[in-house]
Amino acid sequence: MENNKVVQRIYSKIEEIPTLSPLLQKIVGLIESRKADAHDVTEVISHDPSLTSKVLKVANSAYYGFPKKIDSLDRAVVLLGFNMIRSLAMSIGFIKTFSSGKKSGRFSRERLWIHNLAVATVIKELAMKYGRQDESESLFITGLLHDIGKMVLDQFFTEEYQQALDEAGCLESASVCDAENRFFGMDHGEVGKILLKRWNFPAAICSLVAMDHKTDVPEGVNAADVAMLHIADILTKEAGMGVSESITPSEIRKADLDALGISGNEIEDLRAFLSEAKESIYEFYGTVR
Repeated sequence: MENNKVVQRIYSKIEEIPTLSPLLQKIVGLIESRKADAHDVTEVISHDPSLTSKVLKVANSAYYGFPKKIDSLDRAVVLLGFNMIRSLAMSIGFIKTFSSGKKSGRFSRERLWIHNLAVATVIKELAMKYGRQDESESLFITGLLHDIGKMVLDQFFTEEYQQALDEAGCLESASVCDAENRFFGMDHGEVGKILLKRWNFPAAICSLVAMDHKTDVPEGVNAADVAMLHIADILTKEAGMGVSESITPSEIRKADLDALGISGNEIEDLRAFLSEAKESIYEFYGTVR
């Protein structure tokens, strides 16, 4: 099938995907609202007892490591902050909604969510360390959703996507994105951007998701944010978290290190951080799936 026809099909299939649940729509709306506060977040979450229960389970997990049990949503907000609770609720909502799907040797949604959670964890750590504290939760959400375009391709183009992944897995120099572009005329980052725009996500998150594997940063996109996404993605793949063993991670680019002003020693610190966080990330996923 010609690429332009595939692109048209991608757009038409995305239009068929249901809009987000009312609860997730409200949480997305809180991302950009400068007036949102702890009361707004707890008010939204508290209307869903199942979500409230899972938020408390994760808040009490090794992922956060609090020594005393958190027994109320209000207490969780005090300890974690309303931005983190908002991101946590969104993580739970998305994983619950988009966890089903076929498994194959190349792709499974379970592996993908583990990878996404790991990338989100590392990119937030980078943001906290290198001057992007105010955007750390937005970047966490970007990490969580950076590969959501793969789910669209897997769901609606299962056979073609399997062929693309097989090609990427057996050609030494081929990346997944190269294969996706050959088969579909765009990569999963661009597909994800289309989907998130339809769901009314903030423009900054949509644009950054599209930059997942791109190196030329367009005007209006923060180069440091792109660098953090690239580095988090590579470190997570190095750690083997949620990726096929046949995928060989790229090397971290000097341009990304320069964009953040960090050194090789600091990258080693991040590797150690991810190694320590690995078990708790799996526990996070196991708690909310």
